[in-house]
Amino acid sequence: MKAVVCHDTHLQVTDVPTPEPGRGHLLLDVHHCGICGSDLHARVHAEEMAEAAAASGYDGFMRTSDTIVFGHEFCGEVVDHGPRTSKEIKAGTRVVAMPILRTGGAVHTTGLSPHAPGGYAEQVVVQAALAMPVPNGLPSDKAALTEPMAVGLHAVRRGQVKKGQIAVVIGCGPIGLAVISLLKASGVRTVIASDFSAGRRALAAQCGADVVVDPATDSPYAAADERGKFITAAGLFDLAIDSMSKLRALPLVPWWTVMETAEKLGALPSGPVIFECVGVPGVIDQVIASAPIASRVVVVGVCMGADSIRPAIAINKEIDLRFVLGYTPTEFREALHLMADGKVDPTPLMTGVVGLDGVADAFTALGDPERHAKILIDPRSDVVAL
Repeated sequence: MKAVVCHDTHLQVTDVPTPEPGRGHLLLDVHHCGICGSDLHARVHAEEMAEAAAASGYDGFMRTSDTIVFGHEFCGEVVDHGPRTSKEIKAGTRVVAMPILRTGGAVHTTGLSPHAPGGYAEQVVVQAALAMPVPNGLPSDKAALTEPMAVGLHAVRRGQVKKGQIAVVIGCGPIGLAVISLLKASGVRTVIASDFSAGRRALAAQCGADVVVDPATDSPYAAADERGKFITAAGLFDLAIDSMSKLRALPLVPWWTVMETAEKLGALPSGPVIFECVGVPGVIDQVIASAPIASRVVVVGVCMGADSIRPAIAINKEIDLRFVLGYTPTEFREALHLMADGKVDPTPLMTGVVGLDGVADAFTALGDPERHAKILIDPRSDVVAL
């Protein structure tokens, strides 16, 4: 079959053996597969990513010297079942699947490991237990975005954003756009999006961002402050003195009882929930330095290089710093059904479709944020340039 392989950073369309599904596997004809930022990173930063994965307990990640078929965001049609595999999902069913495959006695990440070739191909093998039928006639190109939408949903859940809180999204690439979409689908009333690219700011607005900011001229945190009236360090000191003065003046009521009740009711100052979706060295520190007091920072962007922060600033502001990766099976399913039910529209992310012969050009095109966010691969397409 035809596939796009990556070896030593070079992409090439070539013939590879047709994959054979093993026990517990399904074989799919690929309808669409998204090009992910992880694929762009892995092409040139495979060694760094492999070392980070190994340090985290997974040693099957690709190396530069490996020959890899990328692709972990896909939708396809079931054409075969592996031996002794349940026929619960019948041949002819369109499915999406979490990109994890048990093979050779181990579990590997589909499209990012030499042991589990991905969806930049005419066919791909998936784990039957992790495959989910596409509901409600959702088109395959949209269904292929289940994986990045699940990443966005997981980030929103980890951020624990309340509907009345302000959310700030820094970086409006595909994952930032997914986060915006899922914040709005979750009922968050005020979402502020920030990106240097005018094209991506426009996409953020299409995804539902209430305020869109060019950080070259305006601060997303100033925009948040206008809507939330967040407190500064000096303001916090003033508040402490003023509050204690008033509480101590109350007759018969111990001041600490009143304050404890107020704390339980959530009266303490709080900042916005900030989603860092850039993944470039220095951005986390910039966010910490600029964020209001008591902000929660959710790091979604994957920084491939070494980075540093100034902990004293985070301590002084009591910044809550969280890192996220992936999603749960229930979040993957929910993302799929949110799209199928029309509650999330991934259309703004979809800026181009190419065939296998157009993948190398697509990787280049994705370097221009004014032109593209998410490019999909259709193995049946003859499109080679965008």
